[in-house]
Amino acid sequence: MPLKLNPLRTSLLALTLTATAASAADLSVGLQQEPTTLDPTSEATASIDSMLMQNVYETLTIIQQDGSVGPNLATGWEVSDDGLNYTFTLAEGVMFHDGTAFDAEDVLFSINRAMAEDSKNPAKGIFAGITSITAPDPLTVEVTLKESEAFFLFNMGKGDAAMVAPETADNNATTPVGTGPFKFDNWNRGDRLTLVKNPDHREADIVSLDTVTFRFVADAAAATAAMMAEEIDAYPAFPAPELLEQFEADPRFKVTQGNTQGEVILAINNAKPPFDNIEVRRAISHAINREEIIDGAMYGKATPIGSFYPPQGTAYVDLTGTYATDTAKAKEMFEAAGVGGSTMTLRVPPFPYAMRSAEIVQAQLAQAGIDAKVENVEWGFWIDEIYRKKNYDMTIIAHVEPNDMGNFARGADYYYGYENPDFTALWEKIRTEPDAEVRDALLKEGQEFLANEAVHGFLYQLPLHGIFRNEVEGYWPSVPVSYMPLKYVSKG
Repeated sequence: MPLKLNPLRTSLLALTLTATAASAADLSVGLQQEPTTLDPTSEATASIDSMLMQNVYETLTIIQQDGSVGPNLATGWEVSDDGLNYTFTLAEGVMFHDGTAFDAEDVLFSINRAMAEDSKNPAKGIFAGITSITAPDPLTVEVTLKESEAFFLFNMGKGDAAMVAPETADNNATTPVGTGPFKFDNWNRGDRLTLVKNPDHREADIVSLDTVTFRFVADAAAATAAMMAEEIDAYPAFPAPELLEQFEADPRFKVTQGNTQGEVILAINNAKPPFDNIEVRRAISHAINREEIIDGAMYGKATPIGSFYPPQGTAYVDLTGTYATDTAKAKEMFEAAGVGGSTMTLRVPPFPYAMRSAEIVQAQLAQAGIDAKVENVEWGFWIDEIYRKKNYDMTIIAHVEPNDMGNFARGADYYYGYENPDFTALWEKIRTEPDAEVRDALLKEGQEFLANEAVHGFLYQLPLHGIFRNEVEGYWPSVPVSYMPLKYVSKG
């Protein structure tokens, strides 16, 4: 449905937004989601990484646009023949933004902090295989694993593995300090976050931007008005696909459509009755019509999925036919399970793809005899009540991290509430398999396992629609991870 702009609201927006378009060294970026913290090692909010990773914080390795792993704070590494020992050589002369030196002791601190028993790291499991980490000298770190880990170097490039300093780590939630090419400047909650160039960074000479201002503009109408007024230079993940045509027709802008690693799922609380009954979960899957959801929520601009793996991946299996849409069958299955006519809650975060999808899922479940109550909740509430406390029946969310099929092996304490020893054993094989072809075969098996279990309703892969002023260059059209290194970005 087209969105109508309120002229008064648009005028007020034009007066209140900071116009940064005049300077080629100042970039204004629109974002849909504002995080509740600025520490990527404490919360699984994608916007933390998208703003700060490889910009303020850095990691030992970096994940490139094509998904390959390259050197970063570690200039190189050696791996033992058995794949158990990694020796990292660190870059020389690296400084944290507060002026303290970065060396091997900071690596030990960061990793030991992430894998500690009381760690709040959302991906704590990626460090679980480390049996020892030592620093033979200030520029060398040796890591020993208890078994081969196929994704270890990749994981060391994720936001969860950000390198932090003991002097400042406790304050990173509000005043982040890293080693990156940009420094944190200011966070005006509810409005904007500003970064400034770090002139002391080892690659400062390739950074063309002096200031980057992230504007939190979730409303599609407001975002459109700001872009049209050239008060925002870039909106790399535009939330309203129905509005892309007007930007495509405007010679001032370029529109990109790429891929993300984000599987959009109707997440189901497997630990909570009646969802601990596989027949109820399968009934939900039969009630879902993905094409209707994609057409209604994404205006046809998304790819359906039948399990938890991106369609662009080398191991992808099309399992969308596992549960054909069959409303009558779903209704019979609900009734056979004793839940026909019952009420279920669908709590969704404040993102257009989630809220729009929820309305369609609600209607589809109603046709199958289920009264699904949609509750739109704020992001902080979602993190606390759904993600942390598992206080929900169903929700809709995009999981944007790569190689995250292992979420299903995290046990009943994870918000899925799903625990299956057979899948956990399968994931261990996947995680430790060094041969890519063999690993892909196991990943296909994993996709089929999860689809058969109907752990969730698997909906579609989240696309990446970007809108940029023509002067803006260097943004990745597709992202293998949640971050975008701004050192590559320029503006006319």
